[in-house]
Amino acid sequence: MKPKCLATLATLTLAYSCASPSAAADKPSETSAPPAFTWAGLHIGLNAGAGLPIVSGGALEAGSGFTSRAFDLPAPNRDRAGASFGAQIGYDWQHGPWVYGLETDLNFLGLRRASTGVFPAPAAYRPLGITAYGLTSDENGDYFASIRARLGYAVDRTLFYATGGVAAGGGRGASNLVFYDAGPLGLFFAPVSKSSRMKYAVGAGVEYALYDHLSARLEYVYLNQQLQNRVYDNNFSFQFAARQRSEAHVLRLGLNYRFDPQDEARGNEARSDEDKTADERGNESPSKDAEAKKRGAEKAKSADKGKEKEKNDEKSKNDEERYSFHGQTTAVLQGYPKFPALYSGSHSFPPKGLADAGTTSNLFFGMRLWRGAAVYLNPEIDMGYGLANSVGAASYVNGAVAKVGRAAPYMRFQRYFLRQIIGLDGGEKVEDPETGSFNEVLESTQNQLSGKVDKDRLILTIGKFSVPDIFDDNKYAHDPTTGFLNFGVNTLGAFDYAADSWGYTYGAALEWKQDWWTARGGLFQLSEIPNGPSIEPQIGRQFMGVAEFEARYDLFDQPGVIKFLAFADNGNLAKVQNAIDFAYLAGSFPPDVNNPWIRKRHVKVGGGVNVQQQLSKEIGFFLRASMSDGRFETVDYTDIDRSLSTGFTAAGALWGRDKDEIGGAMVFSGLAGPRVSYFDLGGTSVYIGDGGLSYAGEKVLETYYKYNVRDGVELTLDYQLIGNPAHNAARGPINIFGLRLHAQF
Repeated sequence: MKPKCLATLATLTLAYSCASPSAAADKPSETSAPPAFTWAGLHIGLNAGAGLPIVSGGALEAGSGFTSRAFDLPAPNRDRAGASFGAQIGYDWQHGPWVYGLETDLNFLGLRRASTGVFPAPAAYRPLGITAYGLTSDENGDYFASIRARLGYAVDRTLFYATGGVAAGGGRGASNLVFYDAGPLGLFFAPVSKSSRMKYAVGAGVEYALYDHLSARLEYVYLNQQLQNRVYDNNFSFQFAARQRSEAHVLRLGLNYRFDPQDEARGNEARSDEDKTADERGNESPSKDAEAKKRGAEKAKSADKGKEKEKNDEKSKNDEERYSFHGQTTAVLQGYPKFPALYSGSHSFPPKGLADAGTTSNLFFGMRLWRGAAVYLNPEIDMGYGLANSVGAASYVNGAVAKVGRAAPYMRFQRYFLRQIIGLDGGEKVEDPETGSFNEVLESTQNQLSGKVDKDRLILTIGKFSVPDIFDDNKYAHDPTTGFLNFGVNTLGAFDYAADSWGYTYGAALEWKQDWWTARGGLFQLSEIPNGPSIEPQIGRQFMGVAEFEARYDLFDQPGVIKFLAFADNGNLAKVQNAIDFAYLAGSFPPDVNNPWIRKRHVKVGGGVNVQQQLSKEIGFFLRASMSDGRFETVDYTDIDRSLSTGFTAAGALWGRDKDEIGGAMVFSGLAGPRVSYFDLGGTSVYIGDGGLSYAGEKVLETYYKYNVRDGVELTLDYQLIGNPAHNAARGPINIFGLRLHAQF
């Protein structure tokens, strides 16, 4: 099996599930015998075993500045056999004896050892007076994670299966190389290793059902975490390249708890029958004593009222979803023809035309812990690129594909969090109205368990997730996998919220839902370096505070929502004017906000208003307006200091296609004075930087038509017209055409 074939294995399984939604719910006919054991449903478990590394090598190859390979440095390989342990969670479907499903796991793997120590220098260094060199390294990535498809054949309580998919981990830590008696020339540093190839895991195993809900497995996995590359640099044009393979054989035992959906269905059915039987008994009455019945009913009326709440609570508890499993995959192809441009820079759309494609695939696991509490896990596989590798426009054109583009698939755990709902007993226990924030609609959906809750309640969310999961929601413009694609349409453009390069961070949010209003507040970690891939590791050292007030109302008998949001980023930020002043002082242009000398403790504030208004059952309107403090660099979102967006969506019921949708939107955005000067001098930021600037506000028009292929599968045609891309009147306009395929279950 070729490694790239494995990249699509999980997606193909997911797509097949979307195309055959009934497979998970297939039940034997009344005439067929029920299976002795079913492997279908969610499972969660632990594993432990051992790993054996494959020899990886460890030479430091002489690169820039060296004249011969005689200057290569030997670095002994110290990888060795070690322990492996971790946890897994997955979901299986069963069709006859065939079992297929998806599984993700996270494991410690203690194999990698750094080549740390003092070593004799090769003979080529002796004429230079260098006799030894030293190596020190940070901790390696002693873990592996994976998203794998499984295909197996069941013989009653025994399951034989093969598995394969995309893996992560295995990185080599940052390292220092020192040549003794060589002065500053002898100090080299290499950052954390990188690999451009797909990491993967393939294997096979056998699993046996010990009891109805408990199974044990023996599994072998070949783990390939690919070639790890590091470059040692001394800032004097001399470099070494280190290349080490990270491969291993892993043998492990596992124990799984299996949630049987058939048992759960039978339990709900039995409870329904019990309720029905009780009602029928309550309706029966002796015909000879109608008056006694009347007196008894009146006497019991008061007691029934007291018991009604208790009964409803118990019924609500029984109706709660114990776990949820969902998935989605989104592929986006975008391109544009040639457009006019007087000049281009490193962060520009190339003017001769371009097309790029990328995909994002997610699994969404949720499990109830106790009443009102649940944990959620969201692994993700990304592949491909956003248009122009995610630069070129401040209101960037594709929010559905990860900004960190790679040709090979890679995986990450984007979300893992705990959510606790605390009822305030402030109203009838009913399902939330649709006008509320998406994350409050208690239906079975992504990162949400179904069940009834108090109308008035507190909601605490803590862990790793995305700030827009809680804040700045809008029913008509929020999700780029199903609606508008453009950044400026789906969010408050100037909302510079905390996030790593993929849009996620660690934090906590508290929501208070009461009658017609909801108040929200949260604290979140900023990235370690603005717009960096790593989240600030120390809690409270760099953080964002955000607050939002939501009011729900009716306008001409149509529901609407208005939200007011304020935020403050507190961290090591650069004042843009300081970057300009430093460039003039040092005579070094263009100015650079990434200069560590000008990053100091600052607070960047901003806010906005968000309106969601239903005009009819089929048509909805939205409007967002926002501003932020343009004296500072972009922290973690996009290069906008003020923004206004508005638009509409219309359901296909208007033209006889109930599940189709059409949308149209406009975005107007701009920059503050210091940032205009910064870009005019050739500065670059997160998404823009043309090497100069003829300033004019950026304008975006976006429209799309979403065609429902079948339940769970949608095809969308998208068009965006960008005037003054990157706030630059010297370039554009650009016509961007997009095609999006989205499947979910």
